Parts: sequence; C-alpha cells; structure tokens
Amino acid sequence: MKCNKLLLACILMLGFSVKVSAQSDDDAIKETLYNYLDGGASGDSAKLNRAFHYAANLRSLSNGRIAEIPVKRFIASVPAGGAKWKSNIVSYSYAGTAGTAVTEEEFDTFKYVDFLNLLKINGEWKIVSRVFSKVDKGTLVAANGTTAAPAASTLKAGNTPAGKKPAAKPKPSDDGW
Repeated sequence: MKCNKLLLACILMLGFSVKVSAQSDDDAIKETLYNYLDGGASGDSAKLNRAFHYAANLRSLSNGRIAEIPVKRFIASVPAGGAKWKSNIVSYSYAGTAGTAVTEEEFDTFKYVDFLNLLKINGEWKIVSRVFSKVDKGTLVAANGTTAAPAASTLKAGNTPAGKKPAAKPKPSDDGW
C-alpha cells in the first residue's frame, strides 16, 4: 500500500513538472517576442540581441526579388529613439524545440506583418528567421483555422490527397530534406 502511494505521488509530480515546463516555454517565447517588439519600439539593441539568434536573417520581397538582411544590420539600423511602432503578438505555437509566431508592427500609415521562426537553443528561445511584409494598416493576417494537425497514429492511407502517392519513408540518417 505504501509503495502504491509513493508511485502515485511520483506520477503526479511528473505530470506537474511537464505542465510547468510547458508553461515556462510559453513565458519564454512571449519574453523573446516582447524583447523583439519592445526593443524595436524603444531602440534598445540589448533587447533585440536577446530576441534574435546571432545568425538570424530577415527576408522580404523588394521589387519582386528576395531581399535578405543579416540581423546585425537590422539591429544597427533601428533608430536610437526606436521605431515608434504599436505592436501586437497575433499568434504563436511550438512543439519540442521549434516554434513559430506572427507579429504586427503598426506605424501611422502602414504596418509590417512578421512571420517568425524560433528555436530553443541551450534552453533559450531565439528568433532564427523573420519573413515580413509591409501592408496596409487594415490588412488582416489570413489563417486557415486549423488548430493542430491530426496525430500520426490517427492518419490512414486514405488520407493521402487524390492523385498523390505517399512519400517514401526517410532513412534514419535523413536530415529532413
């Protein structure tokens, strides 16, 4: 009986620690996003450096071509007094060590919509890429409404779109590309 109580206590503590970890990831991701948004608005390069991984790149379209900006150049280009934007975290999601977020930075006559990719590196969430678009202030971020993909165990061969063959199983050494 005593052994059962001890086992039950261990199981409950394990479940609690998983929830605490998930909550701390939520807080850490929001902190990273706010370091970016607040750092840009106030011109605080220390906050921007805490938000972005040193090798991050920013990408957008300029005259029909992909423009790539190294994060160091982006941070150096933020005005000393800040960009004076109003910002908003539209959404974020994560699984394991990878995450994505959508943010908006609104100016007087337009706004930027950012699609940010994050990685948890050495226990810290960092923005590793920013793909952004300059849009009219009234433009809304389009979403498909899907909240989560079905678990792999619930997928059946019949779920493959018509006309497409299932993908080959990757080799154990496959890097995903």
